Amino acid sequence: MAIVAAEGVVKTYGEGRAARRILDEADLSVEAGEIVAILGRSGSGKSTLLHLIGGLDRPESGEIFLDGRSLGGMTDDERVAFRNRHVGFVFQFHHLLPEFSALENAEMPMRIARRTPQEARDGARTLLRRVGLGERLDHRPSMMSGGEQQRVAVARALVMQPALILADEPTGDLDESTAESLHALLREMHREQQLTSVIATHNPTLAAACDRVLRLEGGRLVAV
Repeated sequence: MAIVAAEGVVKTYGEGRAARRILDEADLSVEAGEIVAILGRSGSGKSTLLHLIGGLDRPESGEIFLDGRSLGGMTDDERVAFRNRHVGFVFQFHHLLPEFSALENAEMPMRIARRTPQEARDGARTLLRRVGLGERLDHRPSMMSGGEQQRVAVARALVMQPALILADEPTGDLDESTAESLHALLREMHREQQLTSVIATHNPTLAAACDRVLRLEGGRLVAV
């Protein structure tokens, strides 16, 4: 069963003569349990595609289905609620809230979903321990390394037990050794949580470890 199905997706930036069609009737199908890498040069549309798949933006035309449901048929509020429950995001820059601890950042999606404080705290604590931050629960982002902050972001992405993980250059801001460690963590969590994952990356090592590799060229996806 396809967890992700994008059909004929079009997205254009700019207007008039300056307009650029960054996605040109792009198609993508990702089966349950797959981990798929998307390669492409900077500006090729990898981030745009992930944002559309995750419901952070809307295409000009085409359809996107997640777990059989059309994102285009949802209201804005329905899309936000669906995204929070079913999709976890890991970005290149972790986007942690600097005034909050690792534990408070990781539990944020559960707070937004109005889970009980205890349920949110327990879920976040369990995942932070799993990603190796059991001794850093009360540390704020400024007290952690870049790799540790990205691990908090991974825990935050998983805390709602989503079906789909979308990772946009998740190791792009890390040194090689730290990036390799995070690659391994992402694969481990993918297996343990029985996830479906789509990863946009420049990193050939990360791509090579995925089930399938696609390249975004001329606004469309082609198999590598």
